[in-house]
Amino acid sequence: MNKKINLIIGSGVLGAYLSLSLLKNREKIIVTSRSIKKKYENYQFLKIQKKVKFEKLNLNNKSEIKKILKKYNPGKIFYFSGQSSLTKSYKLKKTTLDSHYTGTKNFLDIIKEKKLKLKFFKANSGYIFKPKKGIITLNCKFSTNKNPYILAQKKTFKIIKKYRKFKLNLFNFVFMQIESPLRQKDFFIKKVCMGAKNKKKIKVGNINTYRDYSWITEIVKYIILASKQKPKDFIISAGKKLSGKEILESAYKMNNLNYKKYYLIDNKFFRKNENKVLIGSSKNSNYLKKKYNFKFKIFSKKLIKEMYNSL
Repeated sequence: MNKKINLIIGSGVLGAYLSLSLLKNREKIIVTSRSIKKKYENYQFLKIQKKVKFEKLNLNNKSEIKKILKKYNPGKIFYFSGQSSLTKSYKLKKTTLDSHYTGTKNFLDIIKEKKLKLKFFKANSGYIFKPKKGIITLNCKFSTNKNPYILAQKKTFKIIKKYRKFKLNLFNFVFMQIESPLRQKDFFIKKVCMGAKNKKKIKVGNINTYRDYSWITEIVKYIILASKQKPKDFIISAGKKLSGKEILESAYKMNNLNYKKYYLIDNKFFRKNENKVLIGSSKNSNYLKKKYNFKFKIFSKKLIKEMYNSL
């Protein structure tokens, strides 16, 4: 095992920003993808594509997983892959389950069989929990929502905890909303900021719900600190609430515009049985705050300003 070799499963935004930070520490990065591409936009944006090694990997094929583990002998595996849309998961049930649960179980089976001492980190979603007064903690009951994405992630969270009993170094990283300049244009904060910057009217859903938004660079800092700890579960978020209305008002105000004139409510953006408030508890990060003096600094209006200025 080489502690300086990191295997990142998936070529998404979170893995790209994590790669950027790890490269600064002179660590080696191997990124797996379902297919080899000429361009990896996230890595190109961060100007690190040539500094990273890309490998094709089918997560449903144990032989391929064994081969890549033998080839690189990584010290850490960050499983940041998987179908991540709640809406699309209804049409992509099998893909959603395979990309989260089946792929994870294949890795765990091999790690257990080979008695590998590496650390394995799985990205998960706060949506798997039922909030208590709008707050999610690791002690919350699991959500009863039948959404295929939530069901797949809930199942994956449980198997990480189950296999940890075999003395494997396994971590669950539970995230809320993670924002960055690389967010897709239809994600709420980026969509609003683009509308404000271009002085355009946009269509939105329920603007009276509160969510927990964190900035990507701070999330990555937390991940690196958490990766140094003993195997456990972490809720990784700023732990601050922000409503859709506040986002609209702040973004359009940056361009000296009255947000009330620049949005329309569209029922197609509403979700059934949506929680009014959904934020992650900050108690889980108290240990890191005390040990490393780490705390989130970019949230609420500061986060909106970061997104607005990045466009």
